Amino acid sequence: MIGAVDIGGTKIAVGMVTDGGRVLSRKESPSDANSYANGLAAIASMLRETATIAGVEITGIGIGSTGPVDPFTGKFGEVDFLQDWRGQNPVEDLARMFNVRAALENDADAGALAEAAWGAGRDKSRLIYITVGTGIGGGIILDGRLYRGVDGAHPELGHQVIDPSGPLCSCGYRGCWESLAAGPAMEAWAQSQGATDSYRTAGQICGRAWQGDELAHKVVEREAYYLGMGIANLINLFTPESIVLGGSVMRSALLFLEGIRKAITRGCRFVPYEKTELALASLGEDANLIGAARVWYHRFGPDVQPALKCAG
Repeated sequence: MIGAVDIGGTKIAVGMVTDGGRVLSRKESPSDANSYANGLAAIASMLRETATIAGVEITGIGIGSTGPVDPFTGKFGEVDFLQDWRGQNPVEDLARMFNVRAALENDADAGALAEAAWGAGRDKSRLIYITVGTGIGGGIILDGRLYRGVDGAHPELGHQVIDPSGPLCSCGYRGCWESLAAGPAMEAWAQSQGATDSYRTAGQICGRAWQGDELAHKVVEREAYYLGMGIANLINLFTPESIVLGGSVMRSALLFLEGIRKAITRGCRFVPYEKTELALASLGEDANLIGAARVWYHRFGPDVQPALKCAG
């Protein structure tokens, strides 16, 4: 029984997850950006509470977290939203507190692992998971394994450059995919077109598009175009069996899919793009917790080679 921990910029969720990806119990609390010690104490308390509620004993702890993290040392990197957590090591701390093995991955990689094992990408050995919300992130599964860069680095799919003359991105460059197609990009472009306060969120814009609003429809068309361009780049590079789309913006995926497919068709002439399935994430509201649990199974499960277990 895996204690799953989802660490976000504003909240922390904890739950008990079975080896089939079913969440038995869950709790959440606000993230304490100013105190790692308080955040760690809250995680430990919620782990104990959810284990008691589910009537189980924790046998391992899987963690999915926002921001740059080191999956092998368990340390946090330069996390924008949790500055007091930088350099801290929840893997070591929780493993010591509960006397179990723990594992940590970036939350987008955790989502990719979960969708590949228990969700829309099941039985696909090559898939890319993309989450579109406040930012754009993703994880890549090749031959059933999570793809890592040098030193175990997590590929930043949202920072591929789509238009070098585009808007300034949080990374300091211009025209990154995230700066053009994440939720805030939709909001910013709507405001630049004279939108009122009723266009303040991507959710509001999508709602107005469903109602036939002309400006909202233009925002959706632009969003679909830029989403499709980024996805076309990934298909050209990896030709995966499946691209799985998740995140808050994709709750309105039906508004975007036709435009996304048009962009893919235009941009992928030299690869068999029609064989790449475009799927929607299927694990629902508990997707992040399920992903955190899958982190542990990916690192320590029975089908993992001993050398990989040691590396974790």
